[in-house]
Amino acid sequence: MASQMTEMLKGTLEGIVLAILAERSAYGYEITTRLRDGGFTDIAEGTVYALLVRIEQRGLVDVEKVPSEKGPPRKVFSLNAQGRDQLAEFWGTWSFLAEHIEQLRHTDTRNTTTNEGA
Repeated sequence: MASQMTEMLKGTLEGIVLAILAERSAYGYEITTRLRDGGFTDIAEGTVYALLVRIEQRGLVDVEKVPSEKGPPRKVFSLNAQGRDQLAEFWGTWSFLAEHIEQLRHTDTRNTTTNEGA
């Protein structure tokens, strides 16, 4: 199940991170912590940082360098208008997929029950 979860997360992690940033601005480690606190315990920090670089390059976030008490300044990511549009598209796609997957699951359950009685 772990590898299936990893594969499914690859396609949804961007939307999940955008949803986190829709709540409030955050830097990479905060996002990783939030994901882990939300049950995504196997997500590596490097995965999140690579994703943040990609969404920054695509113009979905604004970045501000904020001084840090320890070490170099932190990059704080804020969702911008383009990122909000992308998030809205993600939620639309997610709703469509979730609804249709649920329909398939319930169809499969009904078919399994019907076939067992045959």
